[in-house]
Amino acid sequence: MHVLGHASDETPTRVIFSPSGQAVSKPSGEKVLIEANVDWGGAANPLLVALPPMLDIPVSDDQTVQLLQVFLAEAAGARCGSDSALNRLAEVLVIRMLRSQIEKGTAEPGLLAGLADHKISRAIVAVHENPGQSWSNEQLAQTAGMSLSRFCDVFRRIVGQTPQAYLRGWRMTLARQDLDRGARVGAVALRYGYSSPEALARAFQRQFGMCPSELKRNAGDLAQAS
Repeated sequence: MHVLGHASDETPTRVIFSPSGQAVSKPSGEKVLIEANVDWGGAANPLLVALPPMLDIPVSDDQTVQLLQVFLAEAAGARCGSDSALNRLAEVLVIRMLRSQIEKGTAEPGLLAGLADHKISRAIVAVHENPGQSWSNEQLAQTAGMSLSRFCDVFRRIVGQTPQAYLRGWRMTLARQDLDRGARVGAVALRYGYSSPEALARAFQRQFGMCPSELKRNAGDLAQAS
């Protein structure tokens, strides 16, 4: 994520988020005020998969300007707790950019298109808020206020996959993030509705082509190398 501003007075002008890692071009008269890496599970995260290669959002409202001013102050101060504050502020900025894409109503089939649909979004939000619940299609259809057949048909057409496939993918995204942070496999399995650590490991292997222990071992190797 890059925040660009006027080179003369460093007033923020736009926020650019590049999920694909595409290089950001800077027109004459602009400079990079903030450059931050936002990692929400990489390519496994449906939020990032749903985004276009580059988001370029003008800074036009007072709330975003104030948010960026706080971000700049935290980055410049380098005080105790600044890293955590900057992480949260970067996430809020990205969320605001996601909202702008949803409000435009131009999303291709995928998560953003699902969030733009006022009924399907209820089911998606419910899954995101309670990923460990044993969601059935019937429960999700009821949450969306739709009949079961209608819900399954519309969800697949708009989001591009079945409700259960989306639920499995979201759980795996969250599980990988937790494991990356050092969480125990048994705790992660319980948190996201798996009957045992072995059940989580099998699902993890299918999703990522490796077992959780390999992920932890790779993370340990990287830590030692650094």
